[in-house]
Formats: sequence, structure tokens, C-alpha cells
Amino acid sequence: MNVLVIAEHDNVVLNPQTASVLGAALQLAEQADVLVIGYQCEAVAEAAARLQGVARVRKADAPHYAHFLAENLAMVVAQMAGSYSHVLLPATAFGKNLGPRVAAMLDVAQVSDIIEILAADTFVHPIYAGNVLETVRCSEPVKLVTVRSSAFAMVPACDAVAPILALAPGPDMGVSRFIGNELPHSTRPDLAAAKVVVAGGRGLGSHEAYHRLLDPLADCLGAALGATRAAVDANYAPNDYQVGQTGKVVAPEIYIAAGISGAIQHVAGMRDSKLIVAINKDPEAPIFEVADLGLVGDLHEILPQLTAALCR
Repeated sequence: MNVLVIAEHDNVVLNPQTASVLGAALQLAEQADVLVIGYQCEAVAEAAARLQGVARVRKADAPHYAHFLAENLAMVVAQMAGSYSHVLLPATAFGKNLGPRVAAMLDVAQVSDIIEILAADTFVHPIYAGNVLETVRCSEPVKLVTVRSSAFAMVPACDAVAPILALAPGPDMGVSRFIGNELPHSTRPDLAAAKVVVAGGRGLGSHEAYHRLLDPLADCLGAALGATRAAVDANYAPNDYQVGQTGKVVAPEIYIAAGISGAIQHVAGMRDSKLIVAINKDPEAPIFEVADLGLVGDLHEILPQLTAALCR
């Protein structure tokens, strides 16, 4: 089997989730190729070449790839896909934007958000907001798969360096154009990569309470802040804090859920966390079904005490 991993990056740094996707690829074959598409992305290609299990890095470098417009990238991937049995992408905004376009160009069905590989043509992925695991057998000539990175171990870097092969860039499709980026400014860890996440729901009661109660605890633990969709809709927290089926999927070492009832849409985004601590006044709240530790009580009293105990 020939396996191709599509690298996610920012033209400077290789996204760590690419190493997890490579971990999935190495369950299919002893080695895999990595495709890097970008502009002035040599450092990214070099980082990919040092990952264990990489046979070679194939790099397409051109100005019209600078902003990762999916139509341009899809053309490159689709033209290469015929040489591979499997094409793997991260199940991130990047992969979810690119993958379906490639699938349409290849006229194949994509297998999305896999968490386990049972065989070369058989995969497991969650459905119904993570409440059911579905086993899918794919008979397509090219298996186009997006991978939930939290389900697979990251492949480490090694001393050996794979060769980097330059590809002739494809044309600028001219279908879409880049207007600009507006990135949030924060000193906190990135939510998707944080080892500790402190998240709040509507049970906190207000925007002021969300920050008054959660900020000190997050500062103490060096944690990222998260929120439920209900909390985001109520303007307690910005949209990029949202965890869940329509937000970010996280799998930190510790996930502290304060004032979160445990709707299935939210749980789908955090159930793979190693340790889940739930704080809720309702002992019947569904969040306690997935929690490893539960505190029943008034979070307005518990959170300051917890912060004081952990941060002294």
C-alpha cells in the first residue's frame, strides 16, 4: 500500500496534528509520503522529513499556495492521489475544507473523522455526536480519509531525514481569493493543543462570572479556556473558545467542566480527554456520566476554593 499524508502548516511551522495523522498512516504501511503545499515552506518540508516513518516529502511551492485556498490545493492532491491507495488528512478546519473537494474531483466517497483503523479498507468513526461508533468498509480505489488526531499517537522526530522532492506547481484556479486573517490575540495555550482546558457553560450565569471564576484557575494551571455553544451564544466567551460538535475537538490531559450540563454536542468535542472533572449543582447532569471526578455544588463557591487550593 502507498499512503499519502497531507501536511497542515502555516508556511513556517508544521502543525503537530500532522504527526498524529502520520501515526494513523503507519498503521496502514511501514512508511508514508508527506505532501507539503505552501509558499516558501522549506522549513515545514524539512520538519516533515525528520518525522519517523516518512519515506519522502513531496513539496509544491508557489505564491498562490500561500494562503491555502482549498481549490488550488485540491488540484494538487487530486492529481497525485492516483498513485496512492490511501490519502489521509487531519479532521480539522483545514482537512474538512480540502478533503471533500478532493473527493469530488476523484469521484470517491470520503471517510470522515476516523478514530480507529481495523483494516486497510475498514475504519471506525463516531456518529450522532459521538454517541455511536460506526464501522465503515470503503471499497473506493483511493481511500480518502480524515483523521481525528486525538485518537492516534504523534510520530516522533528521528535522526534520519527523508528526501524532499519538489513538484511542479499547478495553476491558480482563480475560484476564490484571500482577503485577510483576523487572529485572536491571547497569551493562553491554543485550545486544540492545550494539555489542560478549563471550560464553562451557561451555568456560570454571565460573561462577568465566566471570566471572574475561570480566568484565575486557567492562569494558575497554564490552561486554555473553553466554552459550550450555549455559553458562546450567550456571549460569555468568544466563538473560538467553543468545544463540541460544531466547535473544536480537544483531548487534553485534564478537562475541567464548570457549569456544563453535558449536552451530547459538547461531549462529542471533549470525551477523549484523559481526565474529566465536572462541577455542577445538578447531581443528575449528564456530564457526570463521562466525568472521572465530579463535584456537586455551587460552582460560585467551589471554583474559588479549587483555585486557592491548587494555586497556593
